[in-house]
Amino acid sequence: MEFFRNVNVDWMGKAKYFVALSLVLLIGGWISIFAHGGLQYGIDFRGGTLVYVRFAGPAPVDQIRKALSEAGLQNTSIQGISGVANPNSKNDVVIGLERKGQADDAALDAGKQAIFGALRKTFGTDTSGKPDFNSASNSQVAGYLTQHDPLILGPTAGDRYTQLAQRLVAGRDADHGGIVTNFQQLASVDGATPAVIASLQTGYSLGTFAIRSAEIVGPKVGAQLRRQAIFATLYALAGMLIYIAFRFEWVFGAAAVIAVLHDVLITLGLFSVFHYEISLTVIAALLTLVGYSMNDTIVIFDRVRENSRLMRREPLPEIVNRAINQTLSRTILTSGLTFLTVLVLYLMGGEVLRSFSFAMVVGVVIGTYSSFGIAAPIVVAWHKFHPNAGAAGATPGRNLATARR
Repeated sequence: MEFFRNVNVDWMGKAKYFVALSLVLLIGGWISIFAHGGLQYGIDFRGGTLVYVRFAGPAPVDQIRKALSEAGLQNTSIQGISGVANPNSKNDVVIGLERKGQADDAALDAGKQAIFGALRKTFGTDTSGKPDFNSASNSQVAGYLTQHDPLILGPTAGDRYTQLAQRLVAGRDADHGGIVTNFQQLASVDGATPAVIASLQTGYSLGTFAIRSAEIVGPKVGAQLRRQAIFATLYALAGMLIYIAFRFEWVFGAAAVIAVLHDVLITLGLFSVFHYEISLTVIAALLTLVGYSMNDTIVIFDRVRENSRLMRREPLPEIVNRAINQTLSRTILTSGLTFLTVLVLYLMGGEVLRSFSFAMVVGVVIGTYSSFGIAAPIVVAWHKFHPNAGAAGATPGRNLATARR
């Protein structure tokens, strides 16, 4: 499929505009990084505790912040979550507790328990000492039902109550977003007879919030993950440099790696501008984009090499322009569909995937543009100042024609 035929755009004549745009994005992004004291790393890299909490109504962020402060938890962050894909998530918050220095696992676990305690002290509504049904697990509910036997099934009813507990908890989580405000909301669950509902009302209370999950990462592990992420990116770039240098010429490999590094640096700068944290999923997105951008660049370079055999007398800028124009339809088709996919993920994927999808959206745009706006002009500029780099006395077109196949 071709969107354009006989395209004749002078891309190399506009290279200075592409370079200017890249400089603006790079300088602006890295000014933001230095102004914020560096990149904002997630718990994965800096170490600490993340607690995901869902409230029955809109999350009272100010009250949460006050409760944590009164509990002596100063290095905390509170972030609201919302997502089109999960309407219940509009009442979710993520509470982050950073532990600086050499905090061990015991200290991190103590921080998690301190967050739990502060929330229960402030938002706990039941003073009878009953366990909170909204925080109960399958096994806890099954154990309670088996012990009190509301259906009078006798000592062999353990499996029946295990299955009933699974349905009750699933109904709580799937149908009510993890928060039940009235036990009668469970009446539609298969097997939840009035006797079962009455038994739950007797043994459980209903809190106004529920702990969805908690994550703990030690600072040593976080520092190690950060180093490994940097090395993984550098190893990927080095491997691609070697491959392209062998497949074409070394200047092609250098240009492709510079373009990919340009993509990564701009993406990191925009992360700082828009206040997104760098996490393990973001590193995965960056590595994906390294490969995506490199693939697009290789497609253009391969067409440059083919054209160099057919256009031996033409100057290199004209050969490169022809290659970009010939692959323009393919670029628009693949990059456009990829962009639409990751854009939907960004808009509807929810807060948990927001940083990952943002990296993908930015990376697809920057990676596509850098293939013809950065990598190709670098090759042209090199051959302009080193016309005999490939073979003594040869024209640029002849140099490319004799490149490795």
